[in-house]
Amino acid sequence: MLAASSTREATMDQESLRLSIQRKIRDGRLPHHSIRRIWSSPSAGETCDACDAPVLLDQLVLVGITLAPNKRAFQFHVRCFQIWESERHTAA
Repeated sequence: MLAASSTREATMDQESLRLSIQRKIRDGRLPHHSIRRIWSSPSAGETCDACDAPVLLDQLVLVGITLAPNKRAFQFHVRCFQIWESERHTAA
């Protein structure tokens, strides 16, 4: 059972999340390129770049830097990262 404070990432259905991530890849809000470095740590309440919901304090946040020239760091829920990784390959 989900807590009342559950995030949109937790309640967003898989297909809606996938479509949202596809749009963000197309319009450049999420990278199409691979992530050069990735690490995880306990969340400090970061906002997920994929679903725009906070990563709860009891969750891990995945942080990655792309190979793209701007080398911006992206933050993801674990589930959102997995979907992004799959979708960026199909967006080629």
